[in-house]
Amino acid sequence: MSKLLEICVDSYESARRAAEAGADRVELCADLLVGGTSPSPFLVEQVTKNLNIAVNVLLRPRFGDFCFTKEEKEVLIREIDSCRQLGANGVVIGALTPEGDLDVEFLQECMRHVGNMKVTLHRCFDVCRDASAALESAISLGIDTILTSGQAATAPEGIPVLKDLHRQAAGRIHLLAGSGVNAGNIRTIHEATGITHFHLSGKRSEPGPMVFRREGVPMGLPMASEFDRQYTDPAAVAQAKDAIRSL
Repeated sequence: MSKLLEICVDSYESARRAAEAGADRVELCADLLVGGTSPSPFLVEQVTKNLNIAVNVLLRPRFGDFCFTKEEKEVLIREIDSCRQLGANGVVIGALTPEGDLDVEFLQECMRHVGNMKVTLHRCFDVCRDASAALESAISLGIDTILTSGQAATAPEGIPVLKDLHRQAAGRIHLLAGSGVNAGNIRTIHEATGITHFHLSGKRSEPGPMVFRREGVPMGLPMASEFDRQYTDPAAVAQAKDAIRSL
């Protein structure tokens, strides 16, 4: 039985902690607070060159929906090329048509650029019109993995759909359960669905080093403190790894 723990990170520090705590792979992105966007190629290089862990890079041009413009698609293709050249293990991609189906034509173009990298379909899958049809499209495209919560807010809430998808996949593609996943519910999800690959951030908030702090001048998200940092919690990673190992 193949088992895997992937930790979603948006900094070198979090990637380092995830690797040291026993993660099998990291999904490297920027801006986790908005669900992740494409990271700097220099961060990709820093993590792939200096840490002994498989690195899959999330490629998403912006926050929001997954129906991309021509120009956004051009950037995504160039980012795939960059990740391949930098030695990434894989890329995490996805796109939808205005009707809510996978943008198969664009994803076919993406697949022509991935080379030997692995490919995960990101959570655009969870907001597509027909999960069953999208799963078959992903398999036809040659995608290795689908990251999914079962089209629910969290994977525990999506268990019925995850169970159906796992049965439909029948070993033809990996399902990576993500959103709301932690050491305390990994066994429950596995026993209900059969899934053995899990994705989580395991992050915690830590105070930054600033002594002088000008309050009331937000630089982005008003609900997020400018003086706290979100980093991977090694204990959460280790506990999740133990939970997966015990399946």
